[in-house]
Amino acid sequence: MKTVSIVTVNFNQPQVTEDLLKSLQEVNTYRDLEIIVVDNGSRIDPVPAWNAKYSDIKFIRSEKNTGFAGGNNIGIAQATGDFLFLINNDTEVTPDLIGKLAAKLEANPRIGMISPKINYFDTPEILQYTGYTPMNYLTARNAVIGQFEEDRGQYDSLSGETGYAHGAAMMIRREALQKAGLMAENYFLYYEELDWCERIRKAGYEIHVDLSALIYHKESVSVGKRTALKEYFMNRNRILFIRKNAPGGTFFFFCCYFLATVAPRNIFKYIKNKEYSFIPVFLKAITWHLTHKADSDELGFPLTR
Repeated sequence: MKTVSIVTVNFNQPQVTEDLLKSLQEVNTYRDLEIIVVDNGSRIDPVPAWNAKYSDIKFIRSEKNTGFAGGNNIGIAQATGDFLFLINNDTEVTPDLIGKLAAKLEANPRIGMISPKINYFDTPEILQYTGYTPMNYLTARNAVIGQFEEDRGQYDSLSGETGYAHGAAMMIRREALQKAGLMAENYFLYYEELDWCERIRKAGYEIHVDLSALIYHKESVSVGKRTALKEYFMNRNRILFIRKNAPGGTFFFFCCYFLATVAPRNIFKYIKNKEYSFIPVFLKAITWHLTHKADSDELGFPLTR
């Protein structure tokens, strides 16, 4: 049996994280586990209390919020497993989830990363993810397969290769990690797992989904539905993803599409919804690319704890 290192990141949600730890301890049936929790600069440090409460779990404290990629990378650096399972702290596992994913990786050395089926925690009969369609690099658009549909098993035959893994739950083979490298931290939030999947493919591996394995996700606990933070990084990183992964000519045509179609539409939407404060945030997301290289570590957005 291969050792699986579970890595999760906490940011100001100690009870949500403890619910996940309870799920792992009470529901999970896979025993060869290492659990690593990274506290990503929470206002109140929960690590001392956790160390006293959970003697068999490794807790790491970062004094600043390093984002989704940065927090996971901190945990990955301390992981020793053959496979690394990165899961959001706002998820809860099912009994055979980890065993099924690990078995697929062990059986097929071409798989570099695999995700399970993801259903919504509060409405467990509703699908969130059964795979991704490929990316259209001219528009930076793709789709989550099955999202918001009732889970009747209608997509279960799609188990196998998929467009992208889902950042809420993705298990990676250590050899693929070593070849592809860590997640790019300058995304900070959104698109980083898509970029990681692209690099894993370039390293010679496939991205799969196993729809016989299931995890439940408490969506939007961390960021919320509509915030300046989300608007900024969703738009900045959409451009950044194409900038990093598409050929130069394709990126040029994407920029034309974005400026001619996406920008006017978004600004009109902000005005219509009286979300006037989002307009400068959106423009800042675009102009960041005029003054920064694609690998720049400067995020361009003020972050608060």
